[in-house]
Amino acid sequence: MSTAPRIAAAKRDWGHDERGCTVLHIDMDAFFASLEIARHPELAGQPVIIGTGNRAVVSAANYEARKYGINSAMPASRAHQLCPGGVFLPVDHHYYSQVSRDIFGAIFSRVTDRIEQVSVDECYMDVAGALLEWGSPLRIGAWLREQVRARHGITCSVGVASNKLVAKMASTNAKPDGMLLIPVARQADFVQLMPLRGIPGIGPALERRLGEHGVDSVRALAELDLPLLEGITGSRITAERLYNAARGLDERQIVTHAPEKSIGAEHTFPQDVGDAASVCGLLRRCCDDVASTLRRKGLVARTVTVKLRFPDLSVTTKSLTIEQPTDAASALLPVTLRLLRAMLGMAPDAAPARLPRAIRLAGMSVSGLSERAKTVIQPTLDDMLAESGDDGHGSTTQSRLRGAEEALDAIRGRFGSGSAQLGI
Repeated sequence: MSTAPRIAAAKRDWGHDERGCTVLHIDMDAFFASLEIARHPELAGQPVIIGTGNRAVVSAANYEARKYGINSAMPASRAHQLCPGGVFLPVDHHYYSQVSRDIFGAIFSRVTDRIEQVSVDECYMDVAGALLEWGSPLRIGAWLREQVRARHGITCSVGVASNKLVAKMASTNAKPDGMLLIPVARQADFVQLMPLRGIPGIGPALERRLGEHGVDSVRALAELDLPLLEGITGSRITAERLYNAARGLDERQIVTHAPEKSIGAEHTFPQDVGDAASVCGLLRRCCDDVASTLRRKGLVARTVTVKLRFPDLSVTTKSLTIEQPTDAASALLPVTLRLLRAMLGMAPDAAPARLPRAIRLAGMSVSGLSERAKTVIQPTLDDMLAESGDDGHGSTTQSRLRGAEEALDAIRGRFGSGSAQLGI
């Protein structure tokens, strides 16, 4: 569910010169809600919101519901207040994923294999190699829209441009159920119509920072030179990205098989939780799940990130890169709990029964992934003793057991009487 800003003036004819416009951005319109209406036609014309329960958030809303101010990630309880007569439905991930696989496998792949899928309902497509058969990127876009509608009864919007940035902005402004071509010669004019948040990657913090320097639109952004942008953002990379984006330039290529970047697990509590036992127990289970996934995929991770969502729906994350890549929950858990304490302003060895702030959602993820078979991991002394089959005292198994018990005792000790907090 896209919440990117749209400008009415942008949804117009920008010209018909398709030369160099070989990048398509295809985005389903209100995907989850549209699929529910497709299989329940009696809901057509009604505000449909995907997300039920007091603790749920809105996963999607159709355009009728958006007229009431409903957006994704909004608490479902708030959506009920804004639209008490709306139709609220549970999320059916299995159904949505099934349709997504059919759209990408049976429709999009018939045009080209140069597809970068960025979510269940959104992708970039490089059609340069398909033009010999299809002749025109606009013809391809029209065929894709027609097929999606015919097979699944839903609509999609298509942006056609010379690069990923402009194609995505074009599809956003073509919504709903539209297609927008931005010729190469017009892409700077098109981009500079937009507010700052129209550029993907500009969030509230960066928008506020730019606003402090009088930059309130992409056109104003285009007036800044690189040194000034670097001074404002504090990053040469960010400054170059913004400098190019303000001119409609983007050198990113279509990535058809992107390596996995992170693996994580999180959970929303039925009620806001302030006791350490519940939060630490949940994070322990998340570490177990993530470690199991790492081992199943033959990966190890270098960076641990903890995510917390509070009752006011604000979210905070904190990361730490560890010395040794790992796929073990026993290595991930201490780092996760260390990050938890730091995020809540607790002392490193604090072990209170109550946390200083209630938590709505908690989770952890790992990144910096690499294949275990190709990763050099410095063995510890225990590893070397284990490989030798002896601990130096003739009792390998007993030594390992003692080592495991000592590790658990250390964790229990750091959390005092709250050893049950960790479920150990």
